[in-house]
Amino acid sequence: MATDVYRQIEEIVMANQGRPSGPSRGGDGRRDARGDRRSAPRGSERGPAPGGRAREDRGSRTVDQATYDGPPIPEGVTGKELDRAVAQQLRGLPEKLAARVARHLVAAGLVLESDPETAYQHTLAARARAARIALVREACGEAAYAAGHFAEALAELRAARRMNGGTEHLPVMADCERALGRPDRALTMARNPSVAGLEPSLKAEMTIVEAGARRDLGELDAALRTLENAPLRSRLREPWVVRLRYAYADTLLAAGRRDDALEWFHRTVGVDGEEITDAADRVLELERRASGEPAPQE
Repeated sequence: MATDVYRQIEEIVMANQGRPSGPSRGGDGRRDARGDRRSAPRGSERGPAPGGRAREDRGSRTVDQATYDGPPIPEGVTGKELDRAVAQQLRGLPEKLAARVARHLVAAGLVLESDPETAYQHTLAARARAARIALVREACGEAAYAAGHFAEALAELRAARRMNGGTEHLPVMADCERALGRPDRALTMARNPSVAGLEPSLKAEMTIVEAGARRDLGELDAALRTLENAPLRSRLREPWVVRLRYAYADTLLAAGRRDDALEWFHRTVGVDGEEITDAADRVLELERRASGEPAPQE
């Protein structure tokens, strides 16, 4: 469920590392990011206010400045790595500012999977400079989600949607609602008419989130029906097919249908050439239990 920014960066990472990027997050949802940077008021050097307020203000300004500066940008990152269509959305900014924002977005994309918290800090730095650009708010929401800051992710993606009317982040937003303990809201979002127009991978992610919300509510049969209405038997070997099958197998196991679960974990392994799930390990564990073998010693 990556934004266009991160799709571009994933291509760069794959080219540099010679391997595919990892799976998107979305089956298991992962808080309000800082707003525009507030510059220190003129005259703040006049001395401490009563009650030590000046000390608190200095601390707050330090935090704001650190957020604005962001983490160090890796050497060699110029911002020109962004696709032209993505970079086009930054052209309303002054040239130097646009370049700085672009560099933070590229840096965030490069570490989104390996260090999501640093990626989030990069997007906060971009947001502090360009909070009125939907692309930046999307990137901030995506990184917040990856870092487990669910309330912030939801706030950022809502803001982006108000700006551009986009619907591609509905599955992430629904998953954030789950993570915040609000499965009913996730189900409401899953019923949004816009979901029907999503591309197959995003529809699959929403299905996984919807089934997860049903499980949160203790509605295992409804969760199974939700997944059974999805293209589980698709012959495609796309990550979304892998994730759908895995979610179905896991839900079957939760419902006590071990043999069926084992079959679908096997079916998952059959299309999971990149090993984006631990389905193979789940198969071995279930077969070991069925045979009565003792658990391996660590």
